Amino acid sequence: MSRPRVLVREEIAEAGIRLLESRFDVDVDRESDLAERIGDYDAIVIRSATKLTGELIDRATKLKVIGRAGVGVDNVDVEAATRRGIVVANAPESTVVSAAEHTIGLLVALARNIPQAHAALKDGRWERKAYGGVELADKTLGVLGFGRIGQQVARRAAGLGMRVIAYDPFVPPDRFRELGVERLETLDEVYAAADFLTLHLPLTADTQGTIGRAALAKMRDGVHIVNAARGELVDEDALLEALRSGKVASAALDVFSSEPYTGPLLELDNVVVTPHLAASTEEAQDRAGVIIAEQVAAALEGGLVTNAVNIPVIGAEDLEALGAYIPLSAKLGRLAMELAEGRVDELRLTYFGGLSQYDTRLLTVAALNGAFQGRSDQPVNYVNAPVIAAERGVEVREERRRVSRDFTSLVRVEAVSDGERLRVAGTTLGNDHRPWLVSALGFELDMEFAPLLVFFRYDDVPGVIGRVGTLFGEAGINIANMTVSRTRRGGKALMALSIDQPAPPELVERFGADFDDARFISLE
Repeated sequence: MSRPRVLVREEIAEAGIRLLESRFDVDVDRESDLAERIGDYDAIVIRSATKLTGELIDRATKLKVIGRAGVGVDNVDVEAATRRGIVVANAPESTVVSAAEHTIGLLVALARNIPQAHAALKDGRWERKAYGGVELADKTLGVLGFGRIGQQVARRAAGLGMRVIAYDPFVPPDRFRELGVERLETLDEVYAAADFLTLHLPLTADTQGTIGRAALAKMRDGVHIVNAARGELVDEDALLEALRSGKVASAALDVFSSEPYTGPLLELDNVVVTPHLAASTEEAQDRAGVIIAEQVAAALEGGLVTNAVNIPVIGAEDLEALGAYIPLSAKLGRLAMELAEGRVDELRLTYFGGLSQYDTRLLTVAALNGAFQGRSDQPVNYVNAPVIAAERGVEVREERRRVSRDFTSLVRVEAVSDGERLRVAGTTLGNDHRPWLVSALGFELDMEFAPLLVFFRYDDVPGVIGRVGTLFGEAGINIANMTVSRTRRGGKALMALSIDQPAPPELVERFGADFDDARFISLE
């Protein structure tokens, strides 16, 4: 079989390229027409310059993964990639230190007018009075966006003796307390209190233009603004007006709405600028290249892509605890959908016992991935399974319950259609975490999952087990495992068994005539 093909479209560290070349066929090509070539590749590695639009992604008929060697993915149409089942991964940790250090550098340069004084002296002018500046100690720094970079900036600013306040509704209060940062509830509170303001928000439809005329009007007179995150977070026309009027004393900008930037902000003496350098250290570039190569390799080889932006990403501690339940959830999702014969209005995932303490989103996606296998006109994977569920009108619910009656941890998948509920549940057993089926169709079971399963519902009378064994034996089909359950003596019973090879159609038809319900299910 030919090896997957990877296109490296922009420069990454040599170590990253070597890692990819050791496993795949790699082309380093930054010049050719991407629209003509993208359909030839299983993976593409980019940085910020390449724009992967929905139109380009539609041409990428073989593409399985997009690797962005950096933090943001706003140059990728993630929604289009997700619909196509393409993993989009980035390297969010690679530039954290570099970006935080550059932000602090801009902050110091802004406070002490270092670039202006440097330029004047180089020009032969000794202007001590013009560029005296202000101290950072005891000033209030407002941090908008308290993710990885914002937190590292806060650490360093505290070391400079600054009071740090921050806004981020998605970060738990405990994290603010750990870093000695005051958590404010609204942007307006930050605007009213900050002497210096630094932006570390992601670029979304909601955050674009966050710093506009309305926001600037709420800030302190003489505020200083630093932006080393995304240029589009700032309305540059509004900032220009505020800088000229004195509302904003100074600004330090590493990013712009359109780059390379050649606009009027460059003409102002109270503006410090750098050409998108926050992540441009040797260490950051090397880290980004290696990290994204590892992510691309994981995606192409069926591993877990820990930095995927369109698959739920969970922490290392949660992953260690939940890893064994990922294949179990996929099997339960598939079994529930097969037993429901694909007629499902709602899939409800319930996690009992120890599992309830963890972030179980990845288990839910695994169950959806299993449920829709073979039921879509496109390949189904962890990326697009939630999209397929939404497109089919299947509501997905997730619940957690601390108490599990008989098991330390239990996963239950419930398929609901027209008010009727069909439940299957399972757990893992042993040091090798074997996936185990413990209930189905209203009966308690005790059986290891297998690729080929058969379920019979029937009246609990003597001779049924022997007749089933005889019929399979006459057809030359070996029964690998069997378990029987019943509601009460003489009532209804359920026989579940695994077989070594598929049953021929005539045998399936024979069992269908003999039993209330006979289901032959393949989980392969």
